[in-house]
Amino acid sequence: MAKYSKIYFLGIGGIGMSAIARYYKFKGYPVAGYDRTPSELTAELEREGIHVHYKDDPDYIPKDIASTLVVYTPAIPEDLEELVYVREHGYTLVKRSRILGELTEGQACLAVAGTHGKTTTSTLLAHIFTECGKGCSAFLGGISKNYGTNLLVSHSPIMVAEADEYDRSFLQLKPLIAAITAMDADHLDIYGTLEEYCKAFKAFASLVTRTLIVKLGLDITPEDTKAKIFHYSYDDSAADYHARNIRPDKLGHFIFDLVYPGGVIPEIRCGIPGWLNVENSVAAAAVCLSFGLSPYEVKKGIETFQGVRRRLDVHVESHSLTYIDDYAHHPKELSAAISSIKSMYPGRKLTAVFQPHLYTRTRDFAEDFARALSAVDKLILLDIYPAREEPIEGVTSEIIFNKVTAPEKVLLKKEELMGYLEKEELDVLATFGAGNIDRFIAPITEMLEARLKK
Repeated sequence: MAKYSKIYFLGIGGIGMSAIARYYKFKGYPVAGYDRTPSELTAELEREGIHVHYKDDPDYIPKDIASTLVVYTPAIPEDLEELVYVREHGYTLVKRSRILGELTEGQACLAVAGTHGKTTTSTLLAHIFTECGKGCSAFLGGISKNYGTNLLVSHSPIMVAEADEYDRSFLQLKPLIAAITAMDADHLDIYGTLEEYCKAFKAFASLVTRTLIVKLGLDITPEDTKAKIFHYSYDDSAADYHARNIRPDKLGHFIFDLVYPGGVIPEIRCGIPGWLNVENSVAAAAVCLSFGLSPYEVKKGIETFQGVRRRLDVHVESHSLTYIDDYAHHPKELSAAISSIKSMYPGRKLTAVFQPHLYTRTRDFAEDFARALSAVDKLILLDIYPAREEPIEGVTSEIIFNKVTAPEKVLLKKEELMGYLEKEELDVLATFGAGNIDRFIAPITEMLEARLKK
C-alpha cells in the first residue's frame, strides 16, 4: 500500500466498504468516496472526517492517478460514470474483497461464512477476543452494539473477518480457523444454481489452514479441506460443540451448558435474547476454544455481548407493546427470526412488516418467503427494494403476498406504512428487511414510546 497516498471508495456507504474506509482513515490515509444515498452509516463516516458525496461525478475523484487507489464493490452498476472514468484513465481499481484478503494476509485470520448467522457470530467472536484482553482487529458486516462500529482495530495479530459469499468475495481469504454457519441457496443472480453456490463454500473450506467449524448437516467433508473439521449444533449431541439444558429466562435470554471436546461450560446466559443466539454462541465459542481461549474467557464474552444493530434488535419493550427490528432478508433467516421472537414473547400477537430485497431474490424464493411469513399473526408487506437491480416483469411483492396464509395480511407502499401503524392496535411489532426499511426504526420507536406514555 506504500505507493498509494489516497484511497477512494465507490459505494463507500456499504457495511463492508465502510469498515475498510474506516481502517484506512485510522491508518492515516486521506479517504473519500461516493455513495448513491445518504444514510446513518455515511453520516457516521462524515463525522469521522471522511468526505462522502452523493452525486455521480468524476470531478470528485483525486486526479493524481498514480498515487490513488480506488476500491469498489460489485454492488455498484457497471455504467456508473465514476467507475467508467477510473477504468478509462488507468487508476488502480480493486474489489473490496481483494483488499480485505490483503489486509488479513500474514495475520491469524478467523473467518465466519454462511448464508445467515455470520454477522452476529463474527461480531460475537470479535467481542470475546476484545473482552478477554487478547484483542483483535475485525471487519464486521454489522454495527456492534458493544462498540458502536463495524471496525475494531488492535495491535494484536488476530484478525476477525466476516466472509461474504456474494460475488465469491470470501475466496480472497486464507483463514487459520473458520466457521460455516449455513449453505442455503442465495445470490442465485451470481451463482445460477444451488450446486454452484455450494461449490463456492467448498472452495472456501479448501482455503482454511488449521481448523474448520461446520454446522452439523452441511455438506463439507475432509475431501474439501486440509483443515481439521469439527461440527457444531444448537442442541444435537452428535456435534462436537452443542448446547444442552437450554432454558429461557423471563426476558427471553437463554441459559445453557456448552458441551465441547474438552468438557462442559455450565450456565452460560446469552447477553442477547432469542434461541437463535444460542446457536450463534456455540459457533463463536467453537472458534475461540479451537484457538486456545479458556472456558472462562468464552463464557464472559458471550454473557457481556450486546448484539448487533438490526439483528433481533429490541427498540421498545414492555408487557403490552414491544418493537423489534431485524435485517432478515432470506427465507431461512426470516423463519429463524420469527421463531425466536415467538419464543421470546409466547402468547402475544406478532405483527410483522417485511420489505423484500431484490427482484431476483423475490422471484427465486417467493414460495419460501410466503411459508416463513405465514407463521406471523399479521403481515404488512411492502414493495420490493431494488438495490442494484432493474425491475423484472411480473415480479412484485404480490407473488409473495398471494401465497401467504397468515390470519391477517395487508399490502402497502412504504409511504403508507407510518399512517397505517398509527391507527393499528399493536402488541409485538417486528420490521424485517435489508433495504431502506431501517429508515422507519426511529419514527416507529418514537410513535410507540409516545403510545406507552398515554
